[in-house]
Amino acid sequence: MNIATVAKPHERLAAYLSDDMAAVSALIRERMASEHAPRIPEVTAHLVEAGGKRLRPMLTLAAARMCGYAGPYHIHLAATVEFIHTATLLHDDVVDESAQRRGRPTANLLWDNQSSVLVGDYLFARSFQLMTEPGSMVVMRILSNAAATIAEGEVLQLTAAQNLATDESIYLQVVRGKTAALFSAATEVGGVIADAPEDQVKALYEYGDALGIAFQIVDDLLDYQGQADATGKNVGDDFRERKLTLPVIKAVAKADDEERAFWVRTIEKGRQEEGDLEHALALLEKHDTLRATQADAMAWAAKAKAALEVLPAHEVKDMLTDLADYVVSRIS
Repeated sequence: MNIATVAKPHERLAAYLSDDMAAVSALIRERMASEHAPRIPEVTAHLVEAGGKRLRPMLTLAAARMCGYAGPYHIHLAATVEFIHTATLLHDDVVDESAQRRGRPTANLLWDNQSSVLVGDYLFARSFQLMTEPGSMVVMRILSNAAATIAEGEVLQLTAAQNLATDESIYLQVVRGKTAALFSAATEVGGVIADAPEDQVKALYEYGDALGIAFQIVDDLLDYQGQADATGKNVGDDFRERKLTLPVIKAVAKADDEERAFWVRTIEKGRQEEGDLEHALALLEKHDTLRATQADAMAWAAKAKAALEVLPAHEVKDMLTDLADYVVSRIS
């Protein structure tokens, strides 16, 4: 593939890292095998081979390459990151009772909740096996902390998502847990395995953190203004699932008594009626919260780009800069 002819930054990155990504895919296939439980590779393959961008493992490979790493273990760490991500998706779809993921039926719909939860557990265990192989305690600390933070963020979301007292600081805490923690771990371990200077490792962490936050804010925004064929989910899914995401949090903060009563009924109490989604969209429009949410996403993307400034000149650095712009371009 000619990198120069590929338009989207994540596709250019994938083309540049194609040999490494092929090695990651081969390792994933090898490690998701199970001699005794054939359902494990069946369920895992359904999700792993569904055509996702594999952005998180690419970030690990990109960081390692940018920092001059020449060893083999960035492949193990990228596969670890993808296993952690896939495990969380399997669990999320059970928690959210989702029917669609990446435009296909979810594993829990095709098999059952038990299979999704237990295969997710298996992938978490596999990820911990993989992360030990480079023999770096620092790498193990970063990735194991990320796994714990992701789980903590998901549990926090359970209590925060349907509580109108949830403000933007709590939302950010949830996002940092469930999404940004793996982005920042993915980029940070790439620098650590390459033995990069401390300031560069810190910059890679900050880039991943800001990129992950921007990515999740955009996802939450697209739920209210995206196209189902592009996003793989229906407009208003978060509203129907009573998830208090940033556009609604901003609208609640500006709500009068009548509007607040609407949000209490639909989000806190879950009594939704025909026409409620349209009314919710009208309130978001009234208070201009979609535009304000977009501005927040763009600010986080700018922070991601600023973090890269301390890193040496490299074509991967340019791709990562473009990637931050691309993440928010989906809503521009």
